[in-house]
Amino acid sequence: MKVLIYSAKDFEVPFLEIANNEIHQIKYVPERLTDKTAVMALGFDVISIFSADDASSSVLEKLKDFGVKHIALRSTGYDNINLAKAKKLGVKVANAAGYSPNAIAEHAIALLLALNRKLMLSHKQVHEYNFSLSELVGFDLYQKTIGVIGMGSIGKVIVQIMKGFGCNLVAHDPYEEVTMIEKYGVEYMSLREVYQESDVIFLSAPLNSQTHHLIDMEAIAQMKNNTILINVARGAIVHTKDLIQALQTKMIMAYGADVYEFENGLFFYDHSKNKPEDEYLQVLLKLPNTLITPHQAFATKEALTNIAETTFYNINCWEQGKTPSNELTKELVR
Repeated sequence: MKVLIYSAKDFEVPFLEIANNEIHQIKYVPERLTDKTAVMALGFDVISIFSADDASSSVLEKLKDFGVKHIALRSTGYDNINLAKAKKLGVKVANAAGYSPNAIAEHAIALLLALNRKLMLSHKQVHEYNFSLSELVGFDLYQKTIGVIGMGSIGKVIVQIMKGFGCNLVAHDPYEEVTMIEKYGVEYMSLREVYQESDVIFLSAPLNSQTHHLIDMEAIAQMKNNTILINVARGAIVHTKDLIQALQTKMIMAYGADVYEFENGLFFYDHSKNKPEDEYLQVLLKLPNTLITPHQAFATKEALTNIAETTFYNINCWEQGKTPSNELTKELVR
């Protein structure tokens, strides 16, 4: 099959090449899929897209006209694609489900530790030969209450790791798993209770109509003023304007995120010579109690291997007339 890889990054191409094993005709392009770049898919059977690509209704219509029959996502999340429209058009879609929850969860913990133990400030001070500890005091995680919103594969790994720190674990999710309760002592709660009880809150829920701007001023007002909020889900789960106000007025202690509400077209690219005029991002980057990373949590060798292998597993299934286990359009009901 002829496959076009949108948003191809130099670091992932070697993994994709190995997974393809010279079976399919591959073309890599660095451009994002947008309404304007959809024409690049002309003549291709399959396209592969990443989380920053736009597979909205109008784009899907163009892809269908250009002959695209399959879309392989190189991500677990699929909030960037209109699945109902894809199904209506007869375009099959599959994702790279659960490629490495450990990679994402471990990065979430790294954000927490860096913020709590003031590692960014410490690094800066040491390089200036300032060895004072006055601004570097953190707190023990032992016996603190950790809240996890979204107990999918990533949330479960976060729970396992934080159990090792000796934390008390609370969670919110539509589904309560007995294993999490019995083995890790997780107490499932309402959102309000998680907000009120937690010293640290991890966001690991999918972005949908229920979770969009879940963390707004009303939610933040219910949190402790020493709460650290960590977001490794999607940027739009947090209302950025409200978050900035909360950080500036110290309604919460700190915010660490590997995502940003307005990251499309921004993250994954070098803008150092042409800095974007994004006022929210400029403020966030200047706040001393904020740590933003550029959607890099998935960037481990293991995760990239799994993403590539799953991507071509999906494509291979389609070529063989089979339905891959990760196909998202097969069970979609509207």
